[in-house]
Amino acid sequence: MSTAATTVTDSTDVRDRILATGQRIMGGKGFSAVGLNEVLTAAGVPKGSFYHYFGSKEAFGEALLEDYFEEYLADMDRMLRQAKGPVATRIETYFKAWHDNQSFENCLGKCLAVKLGAEVADLSESMRASLNRGTAGIVDHLARAIEAGVAEGSLSVDEPPRDVAQSLYQLWLGASIMVKIVRSTEPFHKAMATTRQLLHLPA
Repeated sequence: MSTAATTVTDSTDVRDRILATGQRIMGGKGFSAVGLNEVLTAAGVPKGSFYHYFGSKEAFGEALLEDYFEEYLADMDRMLRQAKGPVATRIETYFKAWHDNQSFENCLGKCLAVKLGAEVADLSESMRASLNRGTAGIVDHLARAIEAGVAEGSLSVDEPPRDVAQSLYQLWLGASIMVKIVRSTEPFHKAMATTRQLLHLPA
């Protein structure tokens, strides 16, 4: 590998390490409560190097969200489109994974949209726009899965698939917040029961 290629790879690795570390820490503490020094120290990156990759903390936050949603939507593709079995089963598997990953305990960055949503939507227009794009992508993936499930006959819905997908995402987003408030996973159990009702799945 040439020196130039090595430099590009190293640069990408450092940027990815900063983002991964930020996702883990901010997923637990929030965006405003975490300083850049904490992230960079944990990532083992000098502070002076930060501005080589990100122009500001806000730009870092936007990149953090973009990176998070890119990985999240890729995971959705694997669960909803590439996995074997009836679509209804794949959708249930997706929401079971939501239950497992977005608990009231440390989610290790896997619940970033839930953790940062309300906080950064009022803090930064660019970060709000990233959240909007990312959550729209989630709803779109769900809608396409529901459409496929209806087509194959493994589920049925009373409303247009996109409306159902929007309702399901909002249901689980709200349940994720309630789980943190009540310190119990009961809201997820209720969300799953409602999900099965909306998709006409057996309890």
